[in-house]
Amino acid sequence: MRVQPIFAALLLLAVATLAFPRPTPAATVPDFVVLAKDLKPAVVNISTSKTVRLRRPVLPGPRSPQQDFFDRFFQGQPQTPRKERSLGSGFVISADGYILTNDHVVDGADEIKVRLSDGRNFTATVKGLDPKLDLALLKIEAGDKLPVARLGDSGALKVGEWVMAIGNPFGLEQTVTVGIVSAKGRVIGAGPYDDFIQTDASINPGNSGGPLFNTAGEVVGINTAIVASGQGIGFAIPINAAKSILTQLKETGHVSRGWLGVSVQLVTEDLAESFGLKEPKGALVAEVIADSPAEKAGIKRGDIILTFDGHEVDAINDLPRLVAATPAGKEVRLSVFRNGKTIEVTATVGKLQEEREETETAGASSDRLGLNVADVTPEVAQRYGLQAGKGALITGVDPAGPAAASNLHPGDLILEVNGRETRSATAFRAEVEKTKPGEVLRLLIQRGDALLYTTVKGK
Repeated sequence: MRVQPIFAALLLLAVATLAFPRPTPAATVPDFVVLAKDLKPAVVNISTSKTVRLRRPVLPGPRSPQQDFFDRFFQGQPQTPRKERSLGSGFVISADGYILTNDHVVDGADEIKVRLSDGRNFTATVKGLDPKLDLALLKIEAGDKLPVARLGDSGALKVGEWVMAIGNPFGLEQTVTVGIVSAKGRVIGAGPYDDFIQTDASINPGNSGGPLFNTAGEVVGINTAIVASGQGIGFAIPINAAKSILTQLKETGHVSRGWLGVSVQLVTEDLAESFGLKEPKGALVAEVIADSPAEKAGIKRGDIILTFDGHEVDAINDLPRLVAATPAGKEVRLSVFRNGKTIEVTATVGKLQEEREETETAGASSDRLGLNVADVTPEVAQRYGLQAGKGALITGVDPAGPAAASNLHPGDLILEVNGRETRSATAFRAEVEKTKPGEVLRLLIQRGDALLYTTVKGK
């Protein structure tokens, strides 16, 4: 007869549990004390000095006879040499003394000193430089095995993860700061292969070249840049980018990169619509360099590259990084959107020379039209360095019109409208008249030596 009360109590307990579920345990906070103790020995401080020569400054304000005399006296005299010193950070990547840091930390240095966490000092030699990624490989001869920082996988890093930065901010040795990964894939205009990790772990001058660790004690980034006007905004080079070139830096002292031979631009929503692409993605080919791997593969102006060697090209900045990381001579497949269809092409990657590079030509999105155009007569062609009888030359832009909002300028040459060649101002106006109000026009523009696509939405 006592079963019923017990059953009722159990039932009440079950209902209470469902109504008031137990809170989910909070994520475990890493033991930063242990991490800092284990990781600091592999982090080094770097100090450099270089000789700069300064001219005698010209003082502002009215000139006196004495100033004129001294200016004439010092004219042609040797410049005054002065030692300029700077500080940075780095980390040991092999027990025999190889150290990774930023290129800008050691750029132009006459002397590089490395101070280990145990207080020992060594003179370092530069073994390899890559200014495009802002990386430098140094070597010291310590005579014994050094503690090494393990390199992790920055590709596996998640936004919101804990990270730790160790470095030499403002000359304060072995400073430890912690924070989270704020974002990945940041493009900050630092170079052609921007792909930064953003973190709110404090990074300051002197942290450059130091490691960014994950909670497993692995290097996932190289601290390299800050936003001077903001707090809690620092940037690090993903360690995977560094790992891909370390062998080349060690063996040759420089980096050879792949080359495709295209000029690409952003695919805006209007451009995607005009090409018949469902969503704005990929890299739009604005120009194909003659006799390049791209031309030999059959890639054409107006193609939108969607994949490269099995990797998605979601944004314009993806393509230069993927091509650069591909060894010269490798055969790769590309998915290309052309005339409403996706096709496959095969290209053999070439070798990037210093004077040439995968480039981004800034795209523009706009409305219709507010343009004055003229034929390219022989006189106009000679004046602007153009080919006579080719295109419609923009001679005026209404500041309040759609073309101005589209960033079109006098001197721009319109070569195509919606993929159709335009050989004269009359032909251009005829194409414009065919469009309906609100319809998007896709224009191929020559601006100087560059080609770019843009869109104008007709009124």
